[in-house]
Amino acid sequence: MTTPPFDIVSTAEIRVVSAQLGREARGVVGIAARCTCGNPTVVATSPRLPQGTPFPTFYYLTHPAATAEMSRLEADQVMVELTDLLHENDEVQAAYTRAHEAYLVDRAQYGDVPEVDGISAGGMPTRIKCLHALAGHALAAGPGVNPIGDLALERSHWSPARCECDDPGAALREDEATTT
Repeated sequence: MTTPPFDIVSTAEIRVVSAQLGREARGVVGIAARCTCGNPTVVATSPRLPQGTPFPTFYYLTHPAATAEMSRLEADQVMVELTDLLHENDEVQAAYTRAHEAYLVDRAQYGDVPEVDGISAGGMPTRIKCLHALAGHALAAGPGVNPIGDLALERSHWSPARCECDDPGAALREDEATTT
C-alpha cells in the first residue's frame, strides 16, 4: 500500500498496466498497490487526464483478477447489501466519510480540478456506486481506511496476498533489464 507521494512510474510498469487494461494507460502518476510479485494492482491517476478530461477516480484498480472479482460481487448484488449496512450503521458511515476525505486529500496533491471538486469515487461519502473504485482505494490506503472497500475485498475470492498475474513480476524484470 502506498499513498502520495509516489515513486516515478517506469516504462515497464506502464506496459504492464496497459496490458492489464487492454488499452494504453493514461495519466498514471504512481503505483498505489502491487501484487506480491511486484506488478501493479492499483494505479494513482491524475485528476486531469493528458487530453484535459477531468478524472475523479484517483485510485484505479487495474489487476484483471481483482477487477473480475469486483464485477462478480456487483453482479451478485453485494452493493445492495453494503448500501444497507452503510445506511444502518453510524460507525461505518462515519468511517466511509473519513475515507472520502482521505481520498480527496491524496488526489489534491496532483492538482486542483474544479469539475471534480468534492467528488471522490465509488459513491463516497453517501452511497456505494462502484466496488472497483472502493477496493482500489482500500488496497492503496491499507486496511481500516475504506470500510466498504475492505468489506468488498473480504468478500472477494481474489486476494492481494496471492499472485494471479499473467506474467508474474513483469514490471520488475523489465526494469532490471532496462537499468543494467
